Amino acid sequence: MMEEKLILSQIQQLPEQFKQGVLHYIEFLQVKHNAQNRKPKNRKAGSTKGKYKLAPDFDAPLEDFKEYM
Repeated sequence: MMEEKLILSQIQQLPEQFKQGVLHYIEFLQVKHNAQNRKPKNRKAGSTKGKYKLAPDFDAPLEDFKEYM
């Protein structure tokens, strides 16, 4: 509780433009915290099989790199 009072008093002394920056940083920290605490999704090997098709010439050399070959 003491830290919260100190943080609030420090924020109140800041110019408005810096207060906005503090708010953005708090939002960033909340997103980061939520991402770290999220359970990883259960992934199943081969679940996208057949959903994507590669071009027949997928492995063919690219024209852009012709001069390097």
